Amino acid sequence: MSTLLSRRTFVGASLALAGSVALPRFALAQQSTPRTLVAERRVIDVLGKPANVFGIRDQDGRQGLFLPAGERFLVDLENQIGTETIIHWHGQVPDPAQDGVSDTGYVSPLAADETRSFDFPARSGTHWMHSHHGLQEQSLLAAPLVVYTAEDENADMQDETVLLHDFSFRAPDEILSELTGGQSGGHDMHNMSGSAMPMDGGMMMGGMDHGMMSMDLNDVAYDAFLANDRTLEDPQIIRTEPDGRVRLRLINGATASAFWINLGDTEATVLAVDGNDVEPITGNRFPMTPAQRLDLLIDMKGKSVVPVLAQVEGLADRTGVIIAVNGAEIPKISRMAEQVEAPVDLSLEEKLVSRHPLVSRAADRTIQTMIMGSMAPYAWNLDNAPWPNRRPLTVAEGERVTLEIMNHSMMAHPMHLHGHHFQVTSLNGRALNGAVRDTVLVPPMATVGISFDADNPGRWLFHCHNLYHMATGMMTEVVYG
Repeated sequence: MSTLLSRRTFVGASLALAGSVALPRFALAQQSTPRTLVAERRVIDVLGKPANVFGIRDQDGRQGLFLPAGERFLVDLENQIGTETIIHWHGQVPDPAQDGVSDTGYVSPLAADETRSFDFPARSGTHWMHSHHGLQEQSLLAAPLVVYTAEDENADMQDETVLLHDFSFRAPDEILSELTGGQSGGHDMHNMSGSAMPMDGGMMMGGMDHGMMSMDLNDVAYDAFLANDRTLEDPQIIRTEPDGRVRLRLINGATASAFWINLGDTEATVLAVDGNDVEPITGNRFPMTPAQRLDLLIDMKGKSVVPVLAQVEGLADRTGVIIAVNGAEIPKISRMAEQVEAPVDLSLEEKLVSRHPLVSRAADRTIQTMIMGSMAPYAWNLDNAPWPNRRPLTVAEGERVTLEIMNHSMMAHPMHLHGHHFQVTSLNGRALNGAVRDTVLVPPMATVGISFDADNPGRWLFHCHNLYHMATGMMTEVVYG
């Protein structure tokens, strides 16, 4: 998804900007024109077949919302999907009643044909929005939510956004029923090469060696993986100028799939994660767990075509887009790689350093929370208290809070905190002055420490962003104020 702005004044790969703003970065208060977003039903083509899915359409006809610098989040949301829903503004930090969830009791879902208004300061960066009602997110009720800064709008680069997703022709309720219906068993359903073995009914158990035990991967056998609604059978071609530069905003909107982003022999610079600037680092391969965002700077100097591929961990399946200069011939790329991918890991996380870290301060409160559950029976929770019988994480307003998230399972979990952005402060007991995020990966049998300031009172969901883990109980709430 391309912005209307193409070439911008680039401020340098080092991002050593004079006068850079401190976190939190919010759009400046100014008069905004109300925008209308429509949750809708639509039909897309997936592998030559029509697929009935949802979408979130802006009034300009695009899927998603792209706000210019200085504009408030002033939105009327229309529910036109024919049943109730509610949309979470993932990465934004409004008051709890405008967070876009009904689980905490502040608001009810939107009824069919209902319109609800939202008005709060927009937090800049690459974010997204998705249903937080039932399993609707699996059916693509999700879209980008990008808030530009003045620096973005003046930068000499092309700005593009790509939403990744996993797709099934089966109904989400059917998938969940298969997962919880006793059809799974054991933790080692891969062959010796690591390729996944689909099970009857479309359920998948995946395992890779993890010491003396087997690591679980890929709960669901999907029919396709999408990048802006398209597969590599008919990928989006992002055309650019010769020697141009592209800021590529990647959003992992998949419900249960983690990806490795692979640029082949092209080096890219990481500019931001989860909408928050980081000190620039370069590479050509980056892990992304569900709900995370990754902003890359790709320099096309001396290049004509750069495939940006997203391959699923533990599988050969992949999707992606192709960046190509005007007039360049487009190569055909298979949606199946020659080799299966490794599990996503913390190799990028341990290198990231925030450009706007939390103010240095000792934690006032440290809370340990335990990830628990298994594939057989298929049940997940936090602290042995599945939602709604959760154990709330109670803090006090004004505190610096550290959560030590311990994963006592053989599956990695993307953990998301609503209403806040946190800093990653430790990995397996090793102190880290890491990235500021809203979603962090916690690998099997690992511990990740995150710290945040309790400056937005209310009840805030904290959960795994694998939709089926959350649906079976892996959710609690941070409570204060």
